[in-house]
Amino acid sequence: MIQDTSGQDKVVQPSRLASLKWWLIPAAAVAVLALLGWRFVTGSEASHSVPRADLVMDTLTRGTLVRDVVTRGKIVAANAPVLYSTEEGTVSLLANPGDKVVKDDIVARLHSPSLTNELKQQQAVLDAMSGEMERAKLDARRQLLTANQALDMARVELEAADRESRRGDLLIDSNLISRIDFEKGKDDLKKAKLLYAHAGQEVALMQDTQAFELKNKQLDVDRQQLVVDDLHRQVEALAIRAPVDGIIGNWLTEQQARIGRAQPILTVVDLSAFEAELAVSETYADELGLGMEVELNFGDITLYGDLSSISPEVRNREVTARVRFDHQDAIKLRQNQRLSARILLEHRANVLMVRRGAFVTEGGGLEAYLMEGDTASRVDVKLGARSMSHIEVLEGGREGDLWVISGVDRFNNAEQIRVY
Repeated sequence: MIQDTSGQDKVVQPSRLASLKWWLIPAAAVAVLALLGWRFVTGSEASHSVPRADLVMDTLTRGTLVRDVVTRGKIVAANAPVLYSTEEGTVSLLANPGDKVVKDDIVARLHSPSLTNELKQQQAVLDAMSGEMERAKLDARRQLLTANQALDMARVELEAADRESRRGDLLIDSNLISRIDFEKGKDDLKKAKLLYAHAGQEVALMQDTQAFELKNKQLDVDRQQLVVDDLHRQVEALAIRAPVDGIIGNWLTEQQARIGRAQPILTVVDLSAFEAELAVSETYADELGLGMEVELNFGDITLYGDLSSISPEVRNREVTARVRFDHQDAIKLRQNQRLSARILLEHRANVLMVRRGAFVTEGGGLEAYLMEGDTASRVDVKLGARSMSHIEVLEGGREGDLWVISGVDRFNNAEQIRVY
């Protein structure tokens, strides 16, 4: 008779998995309780958690917000005149790009045979008119001499008639001459006086006439002289001279090229004064104003200047602006040297602001995440003026608040984010 099954029982050792199960169950319970306890303590409804190292944060502060525009540009000479041809002809370039020149140095020369020939023709006309002028003066002197001779002869005849008249007065009293001879003597005296008076008037009229004729001829000569002088000026202008001290910039035409009037030949760069030429986006065109402060950066060198001119037109969606600044001789600047610039548009004092970050564009500037301990909470905000480094906070923040300024797309519009 079988009393029990103890004789069939076999002792089995417990497996490792079974032993682990007994301590995993309490550990999982502890983790769940810890999570529930954290949510109970913080009151958080966080659905995401993000490492703190992945976030960029900044504290809201009050200060002066400087609205600025960062752009690029180049160094240009404040005075870089372009030399143009004054006449049609063949050009000979006498100075090469990079050559130093002094004011009034001849840097190019035009060859215009037609202009040179015209000058010679007009000079010949002037010489002929000058000769005619001298001949007219000689003729005037000859005619005046003849008139003076007639006047002198009339004076002699007047004196003779006067003498005969006085002798007739003496003889008539003694009845030595007849009455007819006496009256004839008086008539001769009157005739002599008239001839003398007319001769004097003829001399005066001839002098006036000759003066008038000579004046007209002189005016013709002077007019022709002006023509010759102008042609001389044009011929002299064929020698293109440097208007300033500097260096030759670029040739704008070819050597021995046939060019027309007012065609550019070359540039002369005045290295004694520089300006910065900036290309500013048309977005800021209406905000630019003369006299605005500009910060210029040449590598590790920083200079300050003022806007001196603003182009009234937009090209390639950009506005060209010129900046005048004090050039130090110790700083070596070159034409077309590249630079970066910051135009200071506005200074706003006592502004609540935060550093710019990706949250501005990713959140549309309407939301931000406020850090409170280990929780980032989404808040509605209103942003104002912006600079390249900071942005004004109008609503939704207070001084001392800590905001997440890095990208917020990863938060998926969650109300709260746990940061660990």
